[in-house]
Amino acid sequence: MVRKNLTVAMVKKFIPARKSKSRKGENGIVLVVGGSYIYHGAPILSSLAALKCGTDLVYTSVPKVNVTPTRAVSPNLIVIPLVDQKLTLGAVKKLIGALPRNLHSATIGMGLAIQEKNSLLHFVKSLVDRDVRLSLDASALIPDVLPLLANKNVVVTPHAGEFKRLFGVAPSNAKNERINLVESKAKEFGITVLLKGAIDIVSNGTTTYFNEKKTPAMTVGGTGDVLSGLVAGLLSNNRNLLESVAAATFINGLAGKSAQKRLGLHMTSMDLLDEIPSVMKPFDRIV
Repeated sequence: MVRKNLTVAMVKKFIPARKSKSRKGENGIVLVVGGSYIYHGAPILSSLAALKCGTDLVYTSVPKVNVTPTRAVSPNLIVIPLVDQKLTLGAVKKLIGALPRNLHSATIGMGLAIQEKNSLLHFVKSLVDRDVRLSLDASALIPDVLPLLANKNVVVTPHAGEFKRLFGVAPSNAKNERINLVESKAKEFGITVLLKGAIDIVSNGTTTYFNEKKTPAMTVGGTGDVLSGLVAGLLSNNRNLLESVAAATFINGLAGKSAQKRLGLHMTSMDLLDEIPSVMKPFDRIV
């Protein structure tokens, strides 16, 4: 088992250079699916994070109750309404028909209200079958989804509570025990796991990266949604799942440090978004 602390030099290798003559869509097309009557902000944060990290196009699919406020937040978002208030099988089938054919990556679950688990399972299987690189978060993290994910381009991004719901065991507070548990579950289910916390742990069962952030201001709501957007955005440009996820957690941590330095313990996740372009500049390359 290979274990490494993430560094700037390492992450530079994980973020591909952009071709100087590239055209719209060639630098990533992302789908974000989330939101509910209560949690309207989560998919917005994810979508804007994906755009801020350099993705060309982001499609944001939210329940119809969320469509107007989502569109009002930013003209940069391409909003696809779900036909129902929650994720139903009918809504999933209509959404699949509305998606661009050349979709590169997707993130599902942030703030998402799910009517029935079969609707989520059908959606995940459809995307995986289309070779869409996939990130699952929040309400998409249910045990029933695990059999669909083995040896596919999929990452799950739980915090400790979601980890317990997904895998049936709670992570220890001890660093080495947490790392061992993440590694074992990643290997057992043939997926990449990102366990979020004061130390983010990313593993595919053979290689593990960790990133100690030391940013208590990041306990504010929405920082995980920003991270999910970064994961999807970076995945859209790099098929190597482990590299993309590791880079996303590192960038998220840098943005958090920058925001905390500027605002102390009074940052919001929108402040975190504002820091992404500046902390990513050292990783920009054009060829």
